[in-house]
Amino acid sequence: MKNFDLQAHLNEVYATFPAAGRRPVIGITGNYEDLTCKLGKGYYQSVVRAGGVPVVIPPSADKEVLMNTLDHIDALILSGGGDINPLYAGEEPIPGLHGINQERDLPELLITRLAYNRQLPMLGICRGIQTLAVALGGKVCQDIGSEELRVKSEELTIAVKHSQDADRSEPTHSVTLEEDSTLFNIYKERRLLVNSFHHQAVSEPGDKFRVVATAKDDIVEAIESTEFKSIIGVQWHPECMEDGLPLFQWLVDEACAYRQAHEVHNRVLTLDTHCDTPMFFPQGIHFEQRDPRILVDLHKMTEGRQDATIMVSYLPQPKIGETFSSKVDFDVKGPTEYADLIFDKIEEIVSANADYLALARTPGDLYENKRHGRKSIMLGIENGLALGGELKNVEHFAQRGVVYITLCHNGDNDLCDSCRGCNTHGGVSRFGEQVIREMNRLGLMVDLSHAGDRSFYDALDISQTPIVCSHSSCRALCDHPRNLTDDQMRRLAAKGGVMQVTLYNGFLVKDGEATVLDAVAHLEHAIHVMGVDHVGLGTDFDGDGGICGLRDSSELLQFTRQLLARRYSERDIQKIWGGNFLRVMGQVQRLR
Repeated sequence: MKNFDLQAHLNEVYATFPAAGRRPVIGITGNYEDLTCKLGKGYYQSVVRAGGVPVVIPPSADKEVLMNTLDHIDALILSGGGDINPLYAGEEPIPGLHGINQERDLPELLITRLAYNRQLPMLGICRGIQTLAVALGGKVCQDIGSEELRVKSEELTIAVKHSQDADRSEPTHSVTLEEDSTLFNIYKERRLLVNSFHHQAVSEPGDKFRVVATAKDDIVEAIESTEFKSIIGVQWHPECMEDGLPLFQWLVDEACAYRQAHEVHNRVLTLDTHCDTPMFFPQGIHFEQRDPRILVDLHKMTEGRQDATIMVSYLPQPKIGETFSSKVDFDVKGPTEYADLIFDKIEEIVSANADYLALARTPGDLYENKRHGRKSIMLGIENGLALGGELKNVEHFAQRGVVYITLCHNGDNDLCDSCRGCNTHGGVSRFGEQVIREMNRLGLMVDLSHAGDRSFYDALDISQTPIVCSHSSCRALCDHPRNLTDDQMRRLAAKGGVMQVTLYNGFLVKDGEATVLDAVAHLEHAIHVMGVDHVGLGTDFDGDGGICGLRDSSELLQFTRQLLARRYSERDIQKIWGGNFLRVMGQVQRLR
């Protein structure tokens, strides 16, 4: 018998404190029919059973509504429904197309792309798997009955009924799962029995997804991310099936991990210590837009929950017989003027976006900017060539706010030998020694990324302050002269310095495409050799940095998720995300 005593129900709520635990919020796109936003009860009941809080998302393409919705959810379910207008996939409708739902198409395609940018966990169901494909570069077959999508098993042609007449809870055909898939890890079975209510299907998953389940007739039944994102699409309706709960449990667990990473980023300052994006600024880059030409902008930094970056003026090293002016596309007198041009462009961008962006010179500036909700840019120089052979220019750049100078790049200069040089000086030159001592005096960090081995040890001995390697990785895992040996790392740590793991493919793996897992492997090797107080991340974005799972600033939240999955404490994550680097910066700046 039901209890109609409202106060008794309220007393159950009031009996404990807090009244309820914190659960992840799962947004579910609603269907639209007969002027009504509808949702089958299986969707929200499954979310509740899995430990989440369901919220129905109405079909609205309003930008403000979409962005604010994404601010308040921890995962997204794309629910089932009618056909997607093929025009969104660049195709004309075929006779087998059924009723499209113009109220849903644009809102769902938009929220899918925007959720993808934010690294939100997603589960696409039936129409939802097709929404994932269309929104993110795949293709959908408009009517599988009009296509020759059959395979031969032994000598028989297998045809599968994909629009069942049986009850929605009844499985009517099987699907085969790939054993190396997340879906297989969820169900622990190679073969699943599923229900089926569709006449469309994913025909091409696109490069952001791979097929992980098929029916006997080769129809795509499930896809998942190829980029270490928590995204799965299934063609069946698990919310209607007795054994559908594990998929919702997976989504809720991923939503919890996503929220945890978000909360860490709210509390911890996240600093990327090496970014080459400014080399594109003179080309009319729109930093306030989501500009596809660059890997770091205000949108991507916000999506990846990144607080700060050290943007460098990168100077290409001329070869013997070349002039500096022949290496750049701008009419400048020399490298010093070029570096100043880049810094001028950075300052222009910061000034134009002063409500959201600010320059920083000290660790204190970074924390102050974070408290006021502004992203920070620090200035650096990549290649001491910028000094133009003049010791006085060290002070010039210190006054401009530069926090470090990378002594060299790919080639020997007048300061030292590069790891890709010709051993011109046998290490650090006499002028290079003067520069290091002047940098010590003025509170600039000495950066030894790109330095040759002899230059590294020389600079370590010369410098009176700890040195940094703003974007380097481990030679033990990838034998490249740009990377540090274990001995170099130990010597660096003994002098109080730090090494920032970089995301350049060729410095992480010798063959194939590097992934976020390779970056974490280099980080953990460095931690094993140096200790957690001497490591961090310097992406080298727009200097050819960017790997699968960490392709631009929008994906940096995934780095934190990887650390949390390995049970690093928040204190250690704070150190890795810039705390160690800023400790050295503080030590160096105190001496000026």
